[in-house]
Amino acid sequence: MPTTGELTDALRAAELRVTQPRLAVLDAVHAHPHADTEAVIRAARERLGAVSHQAVYDVLRALTAAGLVRRIEPAGSVARYEARTGDNHHHLVCRGCGVVADVDCAVGHAPCLTASDDRGFVVDEAEVVYWGRCPACAASA
Repeated sequence: MPTTGELTDALRAAELRVTQPRLAVLDAVHAHPHADTEAVIRAARERLGAVSHQAVYDVLRALTAAGLVRRIEPAGSVARYEARTGDNHHHLVCRGCGVVADVDCAVGHAPCLTASDDRGFVVDEAEVVYWGRCPACAASA
């Protein structure tokens, strides 16, 4: 978990003003990987006492645009946020309980960035979601 000083430095490096809501939301995303907006709001309120839904949405939008936070939205799920950015990782999603876990590329150097037909696009990121059942859900099935 990054310290408040490290979060402050990250905001400044991204040329964002350091505010208490931004610190609280960035801290919440670091503390709760793959949290949905409601979970981020709860965590930010625990730190600040009061912050509006709109303020959290605005902060998440700014942090995402600055590359400090990544928004993911697995099919059939609400948007979730994570602080792991700038790498080519993917996600495992449980069909039972909805838990999300990070997974690195399967083999080699970003093999999933090679599209069978890129149609002239310059590909810089691939979004891969592996679906299945987590160990707990698989055991109870």
